[in-house]
Amino acid sequence: MSLKNRFLLLTTALIVSATVLTWAMFRVVAERVIEQWGERVVDIQVRYDSARLLRPIEREIALARQMADSQVLKRWARDPDNPLLKAYALQEMESYRLNFQDRSFFVALQANGAYFHNNAANQYAEEPLRYHLRPDDPDDAWFYQLIRQGRPFHLNVNPDPELKVTKLWIDVLMRDGDQVLGIVGTGVELDTFLRDVVDLSQPGITSLFVDANGAIQLFRDQKLIDFASVVKPEGQKSLFTQLFDTSEDRSRMQAHLQRLGQASHPGGTVINDFVQMNGQRHLVGMAHLPTIGWYEVTLIDLDQLMPVRRFAPIAAVIGLVLVASLLLFHLSLRRWVLTPLAALEHAMLRVRDGDLAPPELPVAHSEIGRLIGHFSSMASAIRDNTRDLEAKVRERTEALDRLASVDALTGLANRRGMTDIMARSAERARREGVAYGVIYLDVDWFKQINDTRGHAAGDAALVEVARLLRANLRPYDHAGRWGGDEFLVILSPCDAETLVKIGERIRQDVETQTRDNGHHITLSLGGTMASGHESSDALLHRVDAALYQAKAAGRNGFRLAEEA
Repeated sequence: MSLKNRFLLLTTALIVSATVLTWAMFRVVAERVIEQWGERVVDIQVRYDSARLLRPIEREIALARQMADSQVLKRWARDPDNPLLKAYALQEMESYRLNFQDRSFFVALQANGAYFHNNAANQYAEEPLRYHLRPDDPDDAWFYQLIRQGRPFHLNVNPDPELKVTKLWIDVLMRDGDQVLGIVGTGVELDTFLRDVVDLSQPGITSLFVDANGAIQLFRDQKLIDFASVVKPEGQKSLFTQLFDTSEDRSRMQAHLQRLGQASHPGGTVINDFVQMNGQRHLVGMAHLPTIGWYEVTLIDLDQLMPVRRFAPIAAVIGLVLVASLLLFHLSLRRWVLTPLAALEHAMLRVRDGDLAPPELPVAHSEIGRLIGHFSSMASAIRDNTRDLEAKVRERTEALDRLASVDALTGLANRRGMTDIMARSAERARREGVAYGVIYLDVDWFKQINDTRGHAAGDAALVEVARLLRANLRPYDHAGRWGGDEFLVILSPCDAETLVKIGERIRQDVETQTRDNGHHITLSLGGTMASGHESSDALLHRVDAALYQAKAAGRNGFRLAEEA
C-alpha cells in the first residue's frame, strides 16, 4: 500500500474516530444542559401553575367561609321549618350566588338532609330545594363523611347524579360552636376549570393536582381523575404514582409527597426528580399548596420539549471543523480550531452548570465562527426563555401581592397593606423629623345592620364609608379597612389641628351623606398624633383607647388621644 493511501486511510480513520467521539461528548454535554434547563423550567412551571390554580380557588374558599358564618343561615339551620327564617335564608343564599364565580351555590342541612341549590342560569330560583340527603344512599356519603371528618373546608371533584353536573366542589362546614349545622359552598364547572387552568396545551408539559393522599383531583384526562375521593377506600383511589412505570419511581414520588407536606415552609419548596413514564424519561416537579391541602405536579418530557437532535447541526459543524483542522498545520490548528473550541467548551460547561450569562467567545470567520454563533443562539434562546418564564412568575407574584394588600370589598388597603403604610410613615417621621396622624374608626351599630338588613346591606354600608373616606382625605393620605367594620386612616404629614379637622369632617360627612340617602350611618372615631419613635402596637393601643372613649360618650363622635 502506498504512503499516500496509508495517509488517506489514517486520515479517514482519524476523521471517523474524531467525529464519533465529538458527537458522543457533545451529546453528553447537550443532555446535561437540557437537564439543567429543564429543572429551571419545571421549577418555574410548578410555581406558575400553582398561582393559576390558587388565584380563583382562594377567593371562592374565602367567600364560602363567609357564607358559612352567616347568622341568617345559621338561625334558619337551627329551625329549618320556620317559613320566615327560610325566606331570609333564601335571600341570603341568592346574594352569595351572585358573588360566586360560577354563580351557583349549595346548602345542605344536617337537621333534615335538605339540599338547596341554584345555578348560573337561575334555573331553581322558585324552588332551590332539590332533594334530601340520605345516610343509606352511596351518592350522599360525601356529606356524612365530611361531617365526621370535621375539617373546616374540603375540595372535592365529584359528579352530582341528581343535578347531572360534574364540578370542583368547595365544601365548608357551617358550625354553631361545636355543633355542625350543615355544609355550604359552591362549585366550578370541571370542563371549564380544566380548560382554563390545567390544560396548558404546551407539548411536552403536563400539569395535574393531587390531594394529600396523592389521588388525582385535576387532570386533562378526566378518566384518570379520582372522583369522590373522600368516600373511596385507599386501595380504590386513582393515584398519580400509578402513571409511572416502575415501583421504585412510585415509592420515591410518594416519599416526596410526604416530605413536602412535612416541610417547615411547604409553600416555597419545589422538588425535582426523574421518572419513567410510558417508556420515556420525564422530569417531575412537585410543590405543596398548603392553603388548600393539595399538591401541584408537573411532568416534562425533555425529549419532546428540547430534543437533543435539534443540536445535530451544531455537531455537524463540529465535524466539518474537525475535518478542516486535520488538513491544517499545527499552528493553524491551534490558532483557528483548538483555541476557539476550548472557549466554546468552557462556555458550554458554564451553561451546563446553570450559568446563562452571555459567553465571552472569540470572534472567528470560519466554521468555528458559525458554530459559536449557533451555540450563542442556543444559549440566548435558553436564556431568553428562562427570563420570560421568570418574568411571568414575577408578574403573577406581584399581582398576587397586590391582591393580598387590597380589601376586595371596599378597594381600600387591607390590614396587611395598612401595616406596611404605617411602617413607612413611621420611618419617614423619624427620618424627616415630622409628625403624622392616625385615625381609628368603626361603624356604629354595624352588627344590627347585618342582623336586621342582611350582609348585603352591611357590605353596602362599608363600601359607602370607604367612598366617603376617599373623598375627605388629602391626595397623599391613606385609608384602609383594618377588619370587619373598622377602618384606619394615616395622615402624613399632619399636625393636631389638621388631625381634628379631618376627623370631624369625616364624621360629619358620613352622617350627612348617609342620612340623605335613607340609610343613616354614624361613625365613632379616635385620633392621635405620632412621631415615629414608638411601636405600632403602642400607637394602635392609644388610638383604640380614644375610639373607646368616643363610643363611651354615646358614639357618633371624635376623640383625640393624649400624645405619648
